[in-house]
Amino acid sequence: MPRFLPEPPDPHSLDSDPPARGGAPIGVLMVNLGTPDTPTAGAIRRYLGEFLSDRRVIELPPWLWQPILRGAVLTLRPRKLVPRYKEIWLDEGSPLLVYSVALAQAVGKALQEGGVDARVEAGMRYGNPSIASALARLRDQGCERILVLPLYPQYASSTTGTVVDGVASCVARLRNQPELRFVKRYNTDPAYIGALASHVQQFWQKQSKPQRLLLSFHGLPRVTVEQGDPYHRDCMETAQALRQSLGDDGRLVYVTFQSRFGAQRWLEPYTLPTLKTWAGQGVTEVDVMCPGFLADCLETLEEIQVQCRDAFLSSGGARFRYLPCLNDDASWAGGMAAFVRRQMADWAA
Repeated sequence: MPRFLPEPPDPHSLDSDPPARGGAPIGVLMVNLGTPDTPTAGAIRRYLGEFLSDRRVIELPPWLWQPILRGAVLTLRPRKLVPRYKEIWLDEGSPLLVYSVALAQAVGKALQEGGVDARVEAGMRYGNPSIASALARLRDQGCERILVLPLYPQYASSTTGTVVDGVASCVARLRNQPELRFVKRYNTDPAYIGALASHVQQFWQKQSKPQRLLLSFHGLPRVTVEQGDPYHRDCMETAQALRQSLGDDGRLVYVTFQSRFGAQRWLEPYTLPTLKTWAGQGVTEVDVMCPGFLADCLETLEEIQVQCRDAFLSSGGARFRYLPCLNDDASWAGGMAAFVRRQMADWAA
């Protein structure tokens, strides 16, 4: 049978003398982990189903993990989490989402006031607003260059790595792809460390110093670090930089890891058992902060501020204080805006 080839495009139907390109704003995509839409079993189930299906998060073969996830985990765990989420929920919604959006808005305002024509959007790796929707909003505003800023100061494959995967997956479907730049880590950036140190010092000026300041980072399975993940080193570098910034008070700083999941060995020492041990040894006053989290969430407001506090006090401790995350603190937003400007200096020139 004869083959009919499509007619070649009419060269006269296209602009042979296209108009000059106008100056396009720079996009900044700030990505956090994600959150259920509401503190209900159904919303939690949808969120966990997406989150725990990521192969960077649960590094088991799908044929082994998915029946477990779709069976016991998603059947039982969402209902157990409902009261915990309700306890931390704000009038405006999930704390993680509320603070992430507020930080993005504050960074965008600081960039504009500094003379940078930028558009900043917040997206969630899992749940809403999705990375795809945030990218679409930036592209709708004319952004052809986009800086991707994961809201994880320390790099891990299961956090920053999966943000890269998520963005790349969205862009792979586009015909006209934006130019992308990814921030890998900022665990010792002066703006970040300075904001942490100022946060601690201001808190102690209003209150008093504790016997110990515990930095609780989110944990990872130990095997992931043994296989080459730099996360543990990033956390230790953050702790060391904060100690140096606090001067003589740096001696009060200790490090633990929280949020274990499953039976395998995770990064140690573990947060809750450490607090119980300290109380038994006569440590009565402890402050805890979570520098790996930039926005308060279930792991900070419920796991630390409720579970760990109760464990410490019931084991003999007398005073437990949780220092909130940096959230949308004005000075931190300014510092992050300065960091963003450095990352895209040649774009903004």
